[in-house]
Formats: sequence, C-alpha cells, structure tokens
Amino acid sequence: MRDAAPEDAEALLAVWADFSRRTATDTGRPPAEEASCAVARIAAEPDERLLVAVLDDEVVAAAHLTRARLSPIHCESAIHVSHLHVLPKYRRRGIGRMLIEAAVTWAEEKDTTHVLAAASVHSRDANRFMARLGLAQVAVVRAATVGSLRAKLPVEPPPGAMVSSRNHRSVGQVIAARRSMRRAQSKTD
Repeated sequence: MRDAAPEDAEALLAVWADFSRRTATDTGRPPAEEASCAVARIAAEPDERLLVAVLDDEVVAAAHLTRARLSPIHCESAIHVSHLHVLPKYRRRGIGRMLIEAAVTWAEEKDTTHVLAAASVHSRDANRFMARLGLAQVAVVRAATVGSLRAKLPVEPPPGAMVSSRNHRSVGQVIAARRSMRRAQSKTD
C-alpha cells in the first residue's frame, strides 16, 4: 500500500477502466497524460490522497481519499473514500480492507472522527463489503453531465433568481423564432 505517483497513471487507467470510459472528457490530452497530471495534483494537496495497492509490482487496486467537512453545517471533518476499486482477479484477498484500513489510519492521524465511503450502486459486492465493515448507507449520490441537466431544468429562471449576463432566451422563444424563419424561407422558395 502506498500513495500513487504520476508514473502509475497507466495502471490507474486500467484499474478504473470502466469508470474512465463512462466519464471520458475531451481535454485534447492523451488519457495517460491527463491521469498523470491529476495524480501529481492530488499528491500536492494536503487534504487528498490517492492510494494504490501493489502486488508483485502491479497496481491491483486504488482509492481516492479526501479530507473535508462532514457536512456544510458541521465543523468536524471526515475522510471521504471514493473510487475504491480492486481488480476482479485480486478480490477476496483483503486488499479492499487494507485500503479502508489506510483511510482509517489517515483519519486518526488527522484527528478526524468519521469516514464516509462511496460504492457504485451497481456493485452488490462493494456495497455488502462496506456494510460488513459497519458503514451505514447515509445517502445516494447521483451524477449527470451539465448539458443533460440543463436540458431537463426549466428554461425560465425562477422569480428573483440571478441571471447571467448572457442573452437568456426561453426554449419557447427559440422555437417560435425558428418557425418564423422556416415560414419566411418557405415563402421565398
């Protein structure tokens, strides 16, 4: 067990292959270069850690730890464990338990009283593992792209809401303008 280094970028992409595919971004950089940059950024943060489990010189698991407030209305902090993943062929060997143990040890070092851990809703094994360790379900975390959320939200801001300085038009106005343009186009044809 050790902190990840930028040289672990390729291995981390392999560990998180499924997650990486679902959240790919187009930064213009190769994925390994972007991952290496992210690992270096995390290493420089005093309230973040990226742990890797290594077996026979191969990275077989990883977890991201962040020290942050327990909630917006609490002064005490918690260690948030996310993206804990063990490669399938290395599961049931105590590697996940070692990653959680490392999170608990770091929490103790930082005088932090709580550990919060996230597991994929689709991973029955991960959720059972967390429950066996005594981690209770306290929330459901959902994710979406900004674009897909924008498409589902009301187009008119609620009364009294701050609106950006950009030209804000409702979908109804856009559709009406397009219909008018089509009618004008069809009259000229």
